[in-house]
Amino acid sequence: MTRTLDMQFIRYMNLFSRVSRVSARHCFSYNNMLIFVVPAREVKTAIGPNNSNLQQLSKILLKRIRVVAQPDTKSAKDVGEFITTIISPVTFNSLDVNGDEVKISADMEGKARLIGRQRVREKELAEILDQYFGIKKLSIV
Repeated sequence: MTRTLDMQFIRYMNLFSRVSRVSARHCFSYNNMLIFVVPAREVKTAIGPNNSNLQQLSKILLKRIRVVAQPDTKSAKDVGEFITTIISPVTFNSLDVNGDEVKISADMEGKARLIGRQRVREKELAEILDQYFGIKKLSIV
């Protein structure tokens, strides 16, 4: 489980920790949004009262910000919750995890939003799943 960060994401994480006083475990980009991964017990603190920390970060970075809980295990339930949190508000019908393969079933609109123009979102999600869960293949049907 190798997670790589470039200097820009390290800067984002440092700014996040200064604003929210919570140390982020990882940071990545999905759908032009910065997503910070923090321990599950610190999500509420990271968001701040009335989303104040997220609003402040969004104003500074001029990007949408989301905070997600760090998954504890590699179970199908954790993979499903992690994916649901990342791709929200896009919904899907079902999610099947078989070893190192994930199959997401969605309606036409959801499928189009998950894949994105020139498969950009699909590639981003596949890279995220590979880094966190070692999933090598992502299928959206």
